[in-house]
Amino acid sequence: MTTGASAVTASALYAGRVMHQRLRPAKHRLSYRVFSLLLDIDELPALARRLRLFSLNRFNLFSLHERDYGAGEAADGRGLRPYVERQLVAAGLRAGGAIRLLSMPRILGYAFNPLSVYYCDHPDGSGLQAILYEVNNTFGQRHSYLIAVDAAGRDGRDIAQRCDKQFHVSPFLGLDLRYDFRMQAPDAARPGLAIGITVADDTGPVLVARFDAKRRALGDAALAAVFFSHPLLTLKVVGAIHWEALRLWIKGARFHACPAAPAQSVTIAGTKDS
Repeated sequence: MTTGASAVTASALYAGRVMHQRLRPAKHRLSYRVFSLLLDIDELPALARRLRLFSLNRFNLFSLHERDYGAGEAADGRGLRPYVERQLVAAGLRAGGAIRLLSMPRILGYAFNPLSVYYCDHPDGSGLQAILYEVNNTFGQRHSYLIAVDAAGRDGRDIAQRCDKQFHVSPFLGLDLRYDFRMQAPDAARPGLAIGITVADDTGPVLVARFDAKRRALGDAALAAVFFSHPLLTLKVVGAIHWEALRLWIKGARFHACPAAPAQSVTIAGTKDS
């Protein structure tokens, strides 16, 4: 069984653990093993040809369906790049650089991604210029936040970003909150990946979430290994979301009804410095 990793080097597999810790008013903590694929969107056709266990826009053990992302129009055959570049141009940024998507694939045809992250490089190869955070909730809605990367985070080692919350996610968190992101971007020269998100109000942090993972070469052997070590992961994610919501409700957390999604599908925010 071929690994397919020798010909496609930018894409990779990241396996690790996600942790959420709610700080107030009801304390609550969860931690689960998960994995995500880091996919250079220009490599997707080559990956689908080389890997037996991964397909693009069709059923397989693992697959990525472009209609699951963005505005869904990538199903017309144009792919994800035009969608992401349209958001970059709307933010006054340049198109043409590498774009890497960190996301859970479909497993046996099913996927749910609470968060997918697009790392968007400068066209001149000088480093990151923006990150697009794509959020899905369990009510069938999707919204994204596009944040430019400041000079300090361009090398991907220490990225700090902030934006106001615009989109309903948890029924136990309102909208009058902000997100603070601290992360290291994926890099073939670094074995680890870290994404930290703090949800805060004017008083201070309300919830802290982290994803810490180790990089693996993306090939059939690695995919088979995570299929058996993380069986039916995407189904478990949805089950875990509802189970943890029940536990929070029992603890007395306040319920917030789901409002309509924002009129604009993408919120363009500034860097932390701005």
